[in-house]
Amino acid sequence: MKVAFRARLRGMLRAASCGMLAVSLLAVAGCLYPDDQTPGSGASAREAVLTVQDAVDRYQEATGLLPIMNADRSVPLYEKFKVDLGKLKRMGYLSTIPSAAFESGGKDQFLIIDEETDPKVKLLDLVVYQSVASVQKKVNDYMDKRGGQAPAGEEVYPGFYALDFGKLGTEEPDVRSMFSGQSLTFLVDGGGTVYLDYGVDIATAIRKSGAVPDGKQDLRRLLVDASYYVPVKSPVYNWVNGAPQAVPERK
Repeated sequence: MKVAFRARLRGMLRAASCGMLAVSLLAVAGCLYPDDQTPGSGASAREAVLTVQDAVDRYQEATGLLPIMNADRSVPLYEKFKVDLGKLKRMGYLSTIPSAAFESGGKDQFLIIDEETDPKVKLLDLVVYQSVASVQKKVNDYMDKRGGQAPAGEEVYPGFYALDFGKLGTEEPDVRSMFSGQSLTFLVDGGGTVYLDYGVDIATAIRKSGAVPDGKQDLRRLLVDASYYVPVKSPVYNWVNGAPQAVPERK
């Protein structure tokens, strides 16, 4: 059912003009971003991010460095630079670690993006992250027993397929978008890497912004700029034929 919805939405996006895009999306998906009600934009998230952002800014001003943990190049963009909250607390830049943080028993990992230009603090939802990691383990086990064949269903984007949970012998977890609250479809590529599909969220963000993306832009940035959260386990999206399309990440 999710795959059919995605296919119908993609067809509408390709066919629609900029004006019709807004009407079509509203008719199919409803208003995914009601004013002041967008998941990930609540007061607690805002307060936590602003508190850590202030600490990061003051630390950088004093030391010329960022309070981040080392990560190698293989770590995906929106998982890479974790804030060292313990260091910030030990050095007096934080009085307490926010309750939302994993380090305090919360569900979020604090990250820094744009580390070389204008460092910004964002949140990674660890509940969503762990859900994908659990599915990835099942996919790995499936492929190990079948000569590397991925449990792929219908092709959703070129090279990306709806993950066939029937082949895994399990039900698809109901993972909700931190941006819209809508259920996310699991994708898998030919190599067996598991992703979540944020295409509908991105289309909605484009509609709200009124911008016309260029073909080379990584459209995930629209979600990051509109929320305190990053898109967990997402493929790169480009604007292709009038719609967001997952594309292989350039190395």
